[in-house]
Amino acid sequence: MQWADFLANQAATHSLSPEQTAAFVERLKTENSGKSEAKVARELNIGAAAFKKRMTEVYDKFAQSYPELAASKSRGRLEKLRACLTRKYNGGQDAHPTIKEIHHNIPPAVPFEKFVGREAELQNLHQQLQTSRQVAIVAVAGMGGVGKTELATQYAKQHLQNYQGGVCWLSAQGIDVGIQILIFAQLEFKLIAPDDWELADRLRYCWQNWQQGEVLLVFDDVTDYKTQVQPYLPPELPRFKVLLTTRLGFDRTLPQLRLDVLKPLAAMKLLKSLVDRERLKSEPWAAREICKFLGYLPLALELVGRYLSTEEMQDLSLEKLLKRLEKKRLEHEAVAKANPLMRYEYGVAEAIALSWKQLDEKAQGLGCWLSLYALADIPFSVEWIKDDDAQEFWEKAIAQLQKLHLIQWQSKGIYRLHPLIRQFFQMKLDELSEADEVKTAFAAKMVKLAKQIPQQPNRKDIFNLNPFIPHIAEVAIYLSQYLSDEDLIWSFTGLGRFYEGQGLYQQAEPWLQQCVEKAKNRLGLEHRYVAASLNNLALLYESTGRYSQAEPLYQQVLELTKRLVGNNHRDFADGINSLAGLYNSTGRYSEAEPLYLQALALRKRLLGDNHPDVATSLNNLAAVYSSTRRYSEAELLFQQALELRKRLLGDNHPYVADSLNNLALVYESTECYSKAEPLYQQALELTKRLLGDNHPHVAQTMNNLARLYKSTGRYSEAEPLHLQALAICEQTLGVGHPNTIMVRGNYARFLREAYR
Repeated sequence: MQWADFLANQAATHSLSPEQTAAFVERLKTENSGKSEAKVARELNIGAAAFKKRMTEVYDKFAQSYPELAASKSRGRLEKLRACLTRKYNGGQDAHPTIKEIHHNIPPAVPFEKFVGREAELQNLHQQLQTSRQVAIVAVAGMGGVGKTELATQYAKQHLQNYQGGVCWLSAQGIDVGIQILIFAQLEFKLIAPDDWELADRLRYCWQNWQQGEVLLVFDDVTDYKTQVQPYLPPELPRFKVLLTTRLGFDRTLPQLRLDVLKPLAAMKLLKSLVDRERLKSEPWAAREICKFLGYLPLALELVGRYLSTEEMQDLSLEKLLKRLEKKRLEHEAVAKANPLMRYEYGVAEAIALSWKQLDEKAQGLGCWLSLYALADIPFSVEWIKDDDAQEFWEKAIAQLQKLHLIQWQSKGIYRLHPLIRQFFQMKLDELSEADEVKTAFAAKMVKLAKQIPQQPNRKDIFNLNPFIPHIAEVAIYLSQYLSDEDLIWSFTGLGRFYEGQGLYQQAEPWLQQCVEKAKNRLGLEHRYVAASLNNLALLYESTGRYSQAEPLYQQVLELTKRLVGNNHRDFADGINSLAGLYNSTGRYSEAEPLYLQALALRKRLLGDNHPDVATSLNNLAAVYSSTRRYSEAELLFQQALELRKRLLGDNHPYVADSLNNLALVYESTECYSKAEPLYQQALELTKRLLGDNHPHVAQTMNNLARLYKSTGRYSEAEPLHLQALAICEQTLGVGHPNTIMVRGNYARFLREAYR
């Protein structure tokens, strides 16, 4: 037994925690005997004080076995402990009489200090195995390369002394498992059953005569429980424990420890154990991004770590390797083939392929389809499928992928793909002759969802559509070439609407800018989609107070629309309306009014009197009248717009809240406060309910209601509304936005009047 293995066994025997074990093993390693405590602490990436505390706890636990430690001063305890353990290791009088008599065939394992990020799993595994009175079968399941076999190996080595009856390691993919058990019993215990007995009888003889003490049997890489494990289970006696490693998922009747990828910090720690620490410190961002790109998969991390540590790669920057990985993905040599020094014989793609081969055609097809989704939660429910046979078809495909841990169940109808599995599925998709058709169908499905995003999404819209947003974005960025010309701009437009409708203008802007570029590049400058995308971008500029950027775009849109469809078209009416809105926002009312009148007349002629666009025109024209103090005209049009919107859109719509707010503003301006207040309150309640508490439209209505309270001398009610409105504007619009400046000015006037 190696000294490091002996130390790990002693740690388990004395019930050290994972943290205490790490400190104990590192401190007692032979090569660290001359190092200071502070230096050893640095190698463990912990502070000197934390290391000292852990070692004090270690000494206290070992003092129960070695009383001389309790009498030693702190400075001499390390050498006293080292001496006691050395005697025990060399078979001295206080050595455990069976320490070298435990029979096992555990395969080699990585050094204990390089086995990182699995402390909790090791502890959990031991608890599960020890608490079962019957045969404890714990399936250490998970995708290929997650470290199932290594966890089982480390557990067996670290807890060897718990199994005085021996540890028998069985390869489910090797020769018949029953024969392996007979060979182990013969070699280790000299148990030889007559050759003419049946295999079951020979196994029964071995179990009956097996060495005393608890026994651990490890069935590694199980792919068929019924044939590889069930016939060879030992008697149902508490001393026999059974551990499985498998890619499969079993039902809940079988206790399981599900092994996931490493946490980000543990992934970095694994990389640090393989790559020069200073090299990682010089490029911390690239190191973190490599871990993230590899999905924190232990196999991939070890492959890349060993690749970087080769002599010919000493000068390769981490950033350059990251770019190469992103370009070549699973085909890059850093992850494609197993390192000769590693126990694992597969590269990442080969490891995943072992599970892929067990899938039937429908499950493979579903895996390819799911790979087109973004690296985010995937909403994939089969409940909408009405045909029961078709629904069952897809349910079975999902079940296969889950059973082999190729997809991860998050919640009902929601799944996730590991980044490297997703890459593997994409590679398999690209090998298919119908790959383009599959991508085209997927892109069309996402665009259909994007088209459902309204111009002003409410909270319900946002909640329902939010799960699909990353996948619509995936199509916009990577699959737009599979969109038809008719669908080209919709993924970008939908994303812009989704964010802009929430007041998230910074997130909306890049999508709307890309929309303009995509439309121009594919469709040419003279196309109605170019006009539409320019108009959407101009609207955003106007919403964020960048009027000088918005105006030339609106003018381009109007000119382009006139050339394409003439001046007697709905699109032309929209263009006129948009330009008039900018003039209204910048106080150019004499320029806004004729355009609004023109847009209203054109919309009525083209759409009839009962249309939401007509209501919008009435509302906009009324806003000009209100700004120019023509309140009686404004009141009449606002009332018409409100009535029309309620009739066409229902009472619960953001545009209805907008009309309520505007009508209240007229009443406030004419000092009809008793009429204005309930309308402001209705508008505020409706806007909050539809758009959320922190939307710029909510801030606008709060500001108006606060101003009304100030006008009626209700300062205690006005001040909190002023403060909330200002906070929302500064957060969503920024401190320099015209609306923020206006709200801040109103608050300043309130303070001067209320506290003079």
